[in-house]
Amino acid sequence: MSGAAVAPQSVSPKAITLKTKRLLASVSIVTATIMQTLDSTIANVALPHMQGTMNAAQDQISWVLTSYVVATAICTPLTGYLERRLGRRRLFMAAIVGFTLASLLCASATSLAELVLFRLMQGAAGACIIPLSQAVLIDLFPPQERGPAMALWGVGVMIGPILGPTLGGYLTDVYSWRWVFLINVPLGTMATLGVIAFLEDANAEANAKFDIFGFTMLSVAMGCLQLMLDRGQTLDWFSSPEIILELALALAALWVFVVHMFTASDPFVSPQPFSDVNFVMGLVVIFFLGVVLLATMALLPVFLQSLLGYPVQLAGLILAPRGLGTMTAMALVGVLVKRFDARFLVGWGVALMVFSLWQMSQFTLETGMTPIIVSGVIQGLGMGFVFVPLSIVTFYTLPARHRTEGAAVYSLMRNIGSSIGVSLVTTFLSRATQTNHAILVEHVTPFAMGVQASRATGPGGFDVMTALPMLNGEITRQAAMLAYTEDFRFMMMLTIITVPFLIFLRPVK
Repeated sequence: MSGAAVAPQSVSPKAITLKTKRLLASVSIVTATIMQTLDSTIANVALPHMQGTMNAAQDQISWVLTSYVVATAICTPLTGYLERRLGRRRLFMAAIVGFTLASLLCASATSLAELVLFRLMQGAAGACIIPLSQAVLIDLFPPQERGPAMALWGVGVMIGPILGPTLGGYLTDVYSWRWVFLINVPLGTMATLGVIAFLEDANAEANAKFDIFGFTMLSVAMGCLQLMLDRGQTLDWFSSPEIILELALALAALWVFVVHMFTASDPFVSPQPFSDVNFVMGLVVIFFLGVVLLATMALLPVFLQSLLGYPVQLAGLILAPRGLGTMTAMALVGVLVKRFDARFLVGWGVALMVFSLWQMSQFTLETGMTPIIVSGVIQGLGMGFVFVPLSIVTFYTLPARHRTEGAAVYSLMRNIGSSIGVSLVTTFLSRATQTNHAILVEHVTPFAMGVQASRATGPGGFDVMTALPMLNGEITRQAAMLAYTEDFRFMMMLTIITVPFLIFLRPVK
């Protein structure tokens, strides 16, 4: 054997610089992602305070949320065209700066009209951030390093909506509702400086064509759909001519858009990505999981406060461990995705989500904090195991030229699923509470054993004027509790529906 020692491999300064640059660019991208996703839920808890400041009615103040959602839905599909026209780096900078300035304007609004207008601007400016950040991180790293990159991006996407209610409640209680928007200023400044310093620009196409007809049809479809979903419960759904008109316009515009997409020579959204099986199956799965993602967060805070009697801040603390579960799962899955089939990890995550929703369906009015925290952590783990490998599988076989456009469609499907989910569970909760109340009342008669026992207790006998309102209140609580468990079972079934679609996903290396 030769006595010559084997010299350790040296790492070139260029390689170190490249890795550092990728890391710093990723941190900047994820900071922008957290900023945008945080605003999807952080303003919800501050609405009553805004309502008092603006002297607005309940149906008027809801436009603060509706305007943001509608603007985001309309402008998200523009991401692909704007990237080709402006270049990736310039578009990212413009989106972050526009979102930050719009947040500053929201914080300084003095009337409801101003606040709604600035929220429209905020939603339009931030619509590109999520799909663009996903596409950038996919292209920034080689295939063998995309697992940790997608895990980091997933943390930004998932943590924002989870922490939004807790952070929004704290800022509103301690400072004022304006701070739910002012918090975006330092985040936006950090993200902008990072993108300028560490993100390389892609070549822009000065002659990129814009399909205004296709964009108009898709905008009408998405705008009408979001308006219908947001205002349906308030207007009693299809008993309202407005809701019927919005549904008709949404379906008609969507049909025209799809026909135009497959027949036009240069459509607004290219039909080529839809020939990729993984991409299509990924869209279906993220749609159903999007229904569950935000719907659970819409139900639990109200459940904890209205039925179990927890104050706002304590309810936020009980829900916070869900975020820890998500972050833990994403840290694990970034490593596991290199060793295991990504489809298996998605299936494991779906199983955890199903189990957590089953646990929630067993809640009662006597349930303590521990089962709620445990089920939340398990659901957070499930979301983390689903989100990262599903993103990898969905985009792995998609050509690089379609990734930004595909990421925009992917984000749009998740957002539509979330909007539909919140509307469905809210409607089901309201109507199931009424139905359950009517069924329970049928069993409350003078001949029922419980009523007879109540009449026999107490030195003063049975005071009808005092007891009946108390009895009706308890029946309403029990009816609402049953409605919540039915909603959780409904979401559990929707999650199970995604399992067959996982079979059609093709394995990736």
